[in-house]
Amino acid sequence: MAKRELYVERREQEGDYAIRRPGARKASDTEDTQAEAIDRAKEIDPNAAILVERVRNTNRGSRDKWRKP
Repeated sequence: MAKRELYVERREQEGDYAIRRPGARKASDTEDTQAEAIDRAKEIDPNAAILVERVRNTNRGSRDKWRKP
């Protein structure tokens, strides 16, 4: 069985957060805040691993890293 993942990533130009499956060209949905996007991703697929894009640099990672919510 294929690994089920959903990614929550910030869209700079739109100013919102997109929920995407790996390799998808279009977002499954969008939300105004990261928290709303995480909740929506859980609704879309409760069994998927949800990975969230870092939106700031920290001492533990940079923007190009993914983390679990």
